[in-house]
Amino acid sequence: MEDTQPDSRIGAAVVDAVSLQNRVRELGEEISKDFAGKTPLLIGVLKGAFMFMSDLAKSITVPVEFDFMAISSYGSATKSSGVVRILKDLDTDIVGRDVIVVEDIIESGLTLQYLLRNLRARGPKSLTICTLLLKRGLQSAELKVDYVGFDIPADFVVGYGLDVAERYRNLPYIARYLEDQE
Repeated sequence: MEDTQPDSRIGAAVVDAVSLQNRVRELGEEISKDFAGKTPLLIGVLKGAFMFMSDLAKSITVPVEFDFMAISSYGSATKSSGVVRILKDLDTDIVGRDVIVVEDIIESGLTLQYLLRNLRARGPKSLTICTLLLKRGLQSAELKVDYVGFDIPADFVVGYGLDVAERYRNLPYIARYLEDQE
Protein backbone atom coordinates (compact mmCIF):
# COMPACT_ATOMS: atom_id res chain seq x y z
CA MET A 1 0.00 0.00 0.00
CA GLU A 2 1.35 3.41 -0.95
CA ASP A 3 1.85 5.91 1.87
CA THR A 4 -0.12 8.78 0.35
CA GLN A 5 -0.97 11.89 2.32
CA PRO A 6 -4.72 12.43 2.90
CA ASP A 7 -4.41 16.21 3.35
CA SER A 8 -1.91 19.07 3.44
CA ARG A 9 -1.23 18.69 7.19
CA ILE A 10 0.30 15.24 6.69
CA GLY A 11 3.97 15.41 5.83
CA ALA A 12 6.43 12.77 4.73
CA ALA A 13 6.26 9.26 6.12
CA VAL A 14 8.62 8.76 9.06
CA VAL A 15 8.00 5.00 9.09
CA ASP A 16 6.30 3.36 6.09
CA ALA A 17 3.61 0.68 6.44
CA VAL A 18 5.83 -2.24 5.37
CA SER A 19 8.62 -1.30 7.80
CA LEU A 20 6.03 -0.93 10.58
CA GLN A 21 4.61 -4.41 10.07
CA ASN A 22 8.06 -5.99 9.77
CA ARG A 23 9.32 -4.39 12.98
CA VAL A 24 6.15 -5.22 14.92
CA ARG A 25 6.58 -8.86 13.89
CA GLU A 26 10.22 -8.77 15.10
CA LEU A 27 9.13 -7.29 18.45
CA GLY A 28 6.55 -10.08 18.80
CA GLU A 29 9.27 -12.66 18.20
CA GLU A 30 11.55 -11.04 20.82
CA ILE A 31 8.77 -10.92 23.40
CA SER A 32 7.79 -14.54 22.65
CA LYS A 33 11.38 -15.66 23.25
CA ASP A 34 11.80 -13.58 26.43
CA PHE A 35 8.47 -14.73 27.92
CA ALA A 36 8.63 -18.40 26.91
CA GLY A 37 6.70 -20.49 29.42
CA LYS A 38 4.89 -17.45 30.83
CA THR A 39 1.55 -15.77 30.18
CA PRO A 40 2.23 -12.02 30.22
CA LEU A 41 -0.47 -9.41 30.58
CA LEU A 42 -0.28 -6.78 27.83
CA ILE A 43 -1.51 -3.41 29.06
CA GLY A 44 -2.29 -1.14 26.15
CA VAL A 45 -2.19 2.58 26.75
CA LEU A 46 -5.26 3.96 25.00
CA LYS A 47 -6.01 5.27 22.57
CA GLY A 48 -2.74 5.56 20.69
CA ALA A 49 -1.39 2.05 21.26
CA PHE A 50 -4.47 0.09 20.18
CA MET A 51 -3.36 -0.61 16.59
CA PHE A 52 0.21 -1.42 17.62
CA MET A 53 -0.94 -3.69 20.46
CA SER A 54 -3.34 -5.55 18.18
CA ASP A 55 -0.66 -6.29 15.60
CA LEU A 56 1.94 -7.01 18.28
CA ALA A 57 -0.32 -9.52 20.03
CA LYS A 58 -0.85 -11.39 16.74
CA SER A 59 2.95 -11.72 16.46
CA ILE A 60 3.44 -13.10 19.98
CA THR A 61 3.39 -16.89 20.11
CA VAL A 62 3.11 -17.38 23.90
CA PRO A 63 -0.32 -17.03 25.53
CA VAL A 64 -1.08 -13.42 26.46
CA GLU A 65 -3.89 -11.62 28.22
CA PHE A 66 -5.02 -8.05 27.58
CA ASP A 67 -6.12 -5.03 29.53
CA PHE A 68 -6.14 -1.33 28.82
CA MET A 69 -5.57 1.96 30.57
CA ALA A 70 -6.39 5.38 29.26
CA ILE A 71 -4.24 8.22 30.49
CA SER A 72 -4.05 11.75 29.24
CA SER A 73 -1.54 14.54 29.32
CA TYR A 74 -2.41 16.06 25.95
CA GLY A 75 -6.16 16.51 25.58
CA SER A 76 -6.55 17.65 21.97
CA ALA A 77 -3.26 19.59 21.90
CA THR A 78 0.03 18.68 20.23
CA LYS A 79 2.06 19.49 23.37
CA SER A 80 1.76 17.72 26.73
CA SER A 81 0.04 19.71 29.47
CA GLY A 82 2.25 18.03 32.07
CA VAL A 83 -0.83 17.00 34.07
CA VAL A 84 -1.50 13.26 33.90
CA ARG A 85 -4.99 11.88 34.45
CA ILE A 86 -6.15 8.25 34.47
CA LEU A 87 -9.28 8.16 32.33
CA LYS A 88 -9.73 4.36 32.36
CA ASP A 89 -8.13 2.05 34.90
CA LEU A 90 -7.34 -1.67 34.66
CA ASP A 91 -10.02 -4.32 35.06
CA THR A 92 -7.36 -6.95 35.93
CA ASP A 93 -5.50 -7.47 39.21
CA ILE A 94 -1.78 -7.45 38.35
CA VAL A 95 -0.39 -8.77 41.65
CA GLY A 96 2.29 -11.37 40.84
CA ARG A 97 1.80 -10.96 37.07
CA ASP A 98 4.35 -10.44 34.30
CA VAL A 99 3.14 -7.14 32.85
CA ILE A 100 4.15 -5.59 29.52
CA VAL A 101 3.10 -1.96 29.10
CA VAL A 102 2.47 -1.32 25.40
CA GLU A 103 2.94 2.34 24.45
CA ASP A 104 2.59 4.08 21.12
CA ILE A 105 5.26 6.74 21.69
CA ILE A 106 7.61 7.94 24.41
CA GLU A 107 8.66 11.58 24.35
CA SER A 108 9.54 13.18 27.70
CA GLY A 109 8.70 9.95 29.52
CA LEU A 110 6.91 11.82 32.32
CA THR A 111 3.50 10.29 31.57
CA LEU A 112 4.99 6.81 31.40
CA GLN A 113 6.97 7.40 34.61
CA TYR A 114 3.71 8.30 36.37
CA LEU A 115 2.01 5.19 34.97
CA LEU A 116 4.90 2.90 36.00
CA ARG A 117 4.86 4.24 39.58
CA ASN A 118 1.14 3.56 39.68
CA LEU A 119 1.53 0.01 38.33
CA ARG A 120 4.53 -0.90 40.55
CA ALA A 121 2.42 -0.04 43.59
CA ARG A 122 0.03 -2.83 42.53
CA GLY A 123 2.64 -5.57 43.00
CA PRO A 124 3.37 -7.09 39.57
CA LYS A 125 6.01 -9.83 39.35
CA SER A 126 7.70 -7.94 36.50
CA LEU A 127 7.04 -4.73 34.62
CA THR A 128 8.34 -4.37 31.05
CA ILE A 129 7.97 -1.51 28.56
CA CYS A 130 7.37 -1.97 24.84
CA THR A 131 7.01 1.18 22.75
CA LEU A 132 6.50 1.53 19.05
CA LEU A 133 8.23 4.91 18.84
CA LEU A 134 10.90 6.59 20.95
CA LYS A 135 11.99 10.17 20.56
CA ARG A 136 15.39 9.40 22.08
CA GLY A 137 17.06 12.28 23.85
CA LEU A 138 13.84 14.05 24.84
CA GLN A 139 13.34 12.05 28.03
CA SER A 140 13.39 14.13 31.17
CA ALA A 141 12.54 10.99 33.14
CA GLU A 142 14.97 8.10 33.56
CA LEU A 143 13.32 5.09 31.93
CA LYS A 144 14.46 1.61 30.99
CA VAL A 145 12.62 0.80 27.78
CA ASP A 146 12.87 -2.92 27.07
CA TYR A 147 11.52 -3.05 23.50
CA VAL A 148 11.66 -0.17 21.00
CA GLY A 149 10.18 -0.32 17.53
CA PHE A 150 11.77 2.81 16.07
CA ASP A 151 13.82 5.79 17.18
CA ILE A 152 12.32 8.83 15.49
CA PRO A 153 13.10 12.56 15.25
CA ALA A 154 11.44 15.08 17.58
CA ASP A 155 8.71 15.91 15.03
CA PHE A 156 5.06 15.56 16.01
CA VAL A 157 3.78 12.43 14.23
CA VAL A 158 0.43 10.85 13.43
CA GLY A 159 -0.84 7.57 12.04
CA TYR A 160 -1.08 3.94 13.13
CA GLY A 161 -3.02 4.93 16.23
CA LEU A 162 -1.41 8.33 16.89
CA ASP A 163 -3.61 11.35 16.40
CA VAL A 164 -4.22 15.06 16.51
CA ALA A 165 -7.63 15.82 18.02
CA GLU A 166 -8.69 12.21 17.26
CA ARG A 167 -7.80 12.47 13.55
CA TYR A 168 -5.33 10.43 11.44
CA ARG A 169 -5.23 7.33 13.71
CA ASN A 170 -6.27 5.19 10.74
CA LEU A 171 -3.20 5.91 8.60
CA PRO A 172 -1.31 2.62 8.06
CA TYR A 173 2.04 4.41 8.46
CA ILE A 174 3.64 7.08 10.69
CA ALA A 175 3.95 10.58 9.21
CA ARG A 176 5.04 14.04 10.28
CA TYR A 177 2.21 16.37 11.20
CA LEU A 178 2.62 19.86 9.75
CA GLU A 179 1.02 22.09 12.38
CA ASP A 180 1.12 25.41 10.50
CA GLN A 181 -0.69 24.15 7.43
CA GLU A 182 -4.36 24.95 7.02
